Amino acid sequence: MAGSKEIRTKIKSVENTRKITRAMEMVAAAKMRKAQDRMRAARPYAEKIRNVAAHLSRANPEYKHPFLVKRETVKNVGLIVVTSDKGLCGGLNTNVLRLAVNEMKTWEGEGKGLLVCPIGNKGFGFMNRIGAKVQSHLTGLGDTPHIEKLIGTVKAMLDAYVAGEIDAIYLSYNHFINTMKQEPRIEQLLPLSGEQMGTSEGNWDYIYEPDAKKVIDELLLRYIESLVYQAVVENMASEQSSRMVAMKAASDNAKNVINELKLVYNKARQAAITKEISEIVGGAAAIG
Repeated sequence: MAGSKEIRTKIKSVENTRKITRAMEMVAAAKMRKAQDRMRAARPYAEKIRNVAAHLSRANPEYKHPFLVKRETVKNVGLIVVTSDKGLCGGLNTNVLRLAVNEMKTWEGEGKGLLVCPIGNKGFGFMNRIGAKVQSHLTGLGDTPHIEKLIGTVKAMLDAYVAGEIDAIYLSYNHFINTMKQEPRIEQLLPLSGEQMGTSEGNWDYIYEPDAKKVIDELLLRYIESLVYQAVVENMASEQSSRMVAMKAASDNAKNVINELKLVYNKARQAAITKEISEIVGGAAAIG
């Protein structure tokens, strides 16, 4: 059994750790509320522009955007993976990266080439470790993502799609369901189709001003950017929720460890006291 001094030192160390995890839990709870508000504020815009893009895919304009044209054969695939910049958020990054890797293995098994675009430090580090071909990346988004930072990274993938270097683009991220549950997802970004976006059958038509090409080019670019931004804010809300839950679990575990160590310390102290009493009684008996 460890001595009383060693046990006291360990108790103090665990108590210090618990203070840190408690502080991180409270910080994550405050950030989580802001992240959820930001996520809910972005959802109506993303839903509206999704509906417009879905109707556009059913339209018959004089100009057909490359994003709406399905390739006959898919030789190369692009994957945008959204992760967090920081750790200590449970299995959040592990789950979305595992899902992404499984899809990557499937595509490689079908003989397809692969380009990745990691958003977040954890995803970028992971893709480098496994030797994936990184087309572009973005790290250091902070607690408040701005779509201006995302545009350049996403445009590198869109340019590769338009140039024919990749034939389909997928987006992988953690979808926020509630504080206790976040679901890793992979969705197809390009090519766009009405079936994929959930619009009903039928033909749509619009009057374009100034012209169809200018309007459709701008609309579909904004649509893709809004989807990626929505994925980032969903992932950030999931990150803060997961971190809060993980830090609460760590604080609770630290409390249990402290209680167990205190019990061991009390037993060790009682054993030392009993030993001293026995020695005193034995010495008194020897003198008598």
